[in-house]
Amino acid sequence: MSAPGLIADIGGTNARFALVTPGCSEALQPMVFHCADFAGPAEAARSYLEKVGPDRPPRRAAFAVASPVLADRIEMTNHVWRFSVAEVRRRLELEQLDVVNDFIAVALAVPHLGKDDKVAVGGGQAEPTAPVAVLGPGTGLGVSALVPAAGGWIPIPTEGGHVTMAAADDREAEVLAWLRARQGHVSAERVLSGPGLVNLYTALCGLAGEPVQTISPAEVTHRAAEGDQRAAESLAMFFAMLGTVAGNLALTVGARGGVVIAGGIVPQVLPAFLASDFRRRFEDKGRFTGYLEQIPVHVAIHPYPAFLGLAGLVS
Repeated sequence: MSAPGLIADIGGTNARFALVTPGCSEALQPMVFHCADFAGPAEAARSYLEKVGPDRPPRRAAFAVASPVLADRIEMTNHVWRFSVAEVRRRLELEQLDVVNDFIAVALAVPHLGKDDKVAVGGGQAEPTAPVAVLGPGTGLGVSALVPAAGGWIPIPTEGGHVTMAAADDREAEVLAWLRARQGHVSAERVLSGPGLVNLYTALCGLAGEPVQTISPAEVTHRAAEGDQRAAESLAMFFAMLGTVAGNLALTVGARGGVVIAGGIVPQVLPAFLASDFRRRFEDKGRFTGYLEQIPVHVAIHPYPAFLGLAGLVS
């Protein structure tokens, strides 16, 4: 029996591990670990392998990390982990370890998403030979794209989550100005992520002269569902701003092949997202409204989309 491949999707909060049988894309024995419980990815991977006890230890692995992957040294954007790819490979006794940006893995998963793995959010039919845009808010804001090539797709690594966030109306301008006065540069990720949702809530409270509270993203969404006006406005602004950024990305890469929203936040609040101003704001690009009206948007609801992309790197 061939040794399984080890795959991992490592974000700013959680590290998800699974095994993959050679030649198969199905993730086996997935488990989720809190990054804060381990000194680094090698320790987390060892803990996972001890728990699942594969018959043969993996010889190949592919990790997706929420950070730029520019050299051997990896520095997580929204977590304290700093590590050497070569050192992790040595400590896990691997013959091969590929490390890619997390949204490269998500982008590679898009062609493998089935009908039940995604929910449509308007638009027409995808052009099968056109680029696909991929973005998703979670602990951070991941951004990537797929470009068609002979025999398949080429994923484009980006740090598009750190582009400057633009206001689409006066209310958003007030919020961004409030945040800019306290944080300096306000990127898209500063408002379109878990911490970003809290930033929006905090800014709206500050503008209203209300005391700033310590609150979690989950508490903001819970309060919004319970009818809290400030939380509801925060979530509505979050969805609208996501529409602006998604529309910008679609125009930038010519995503007539569609846009896929991934990440951990939107699937958890899907009914509110589908009822939001997202689609109108996505299309609200003046002379290019008609262009965007035709582009389909889908929310990926597969529980481990990055695993679909990583599987191909170890098969």
